[in-house]
Amino acid sequence: MIFGLFRRKNGNRAIVERQYAALTSAARIPFFYTDLGVPDTVMGRFEMLSVVMILFFRRTATSPISGQELAQEIVDAFFQDIDHSIRELGIGDQGVPKRMKKLAGMFYGRLQSYAAAMDAGDAAGLEEALRRNFHPAASDAPAMHGLARWMMTAEAALKQVPEDAIARGTLALPTPET
Repeated sequence: MIFGLFRRKNGNRAIVERQYAALTSAARIPFFYTDLGVPDTVMGRFEMLSVVMILFFRRTATSPISGQELAQEIVDAFFQDIDHSIRELGIGDQGVPKRMKKLAGMFYGRLQSYAAAMDAGDAAGLEEALRRNFHPAASDAPAMHGLARWMMTAEAALKQVPEDAIARGTLALPTPET
């Protein structure tokens, strides 16, 4: 029995790696950066990956326990990836926890603000939250209507994804309109 538990963990690892790779690939689609106002910067990539993760978490929130456990493993992978990226940027070991705490706070704040707008069906509110987060200091920030519309469309599409796709780590986000 105990050996079965270890095999399941290894099986989950492959599923988590496959799903996380698919999510990060979705966040790197060039169209987001060239046409939807996402800045091609370190913070822009963090913001876009956060959007993708938020969509994934919102979908798995209604999954059975196994889907929610998988989502937790993916959020762990997300934050491990952020930790690694911070270190690659040359932040010393003592500065990493402070930055991680700040980025985690940013992520969960975005989760709340995007969820509130999406739950209310408030595309304008979602667009404003995206503009504020993607372009915090720009008074002439590009409109984020396209990204907001994609998020709403993607969430609707993800609701149709069967549970076995989540369990296998094959959930795919729709590509934005080109």
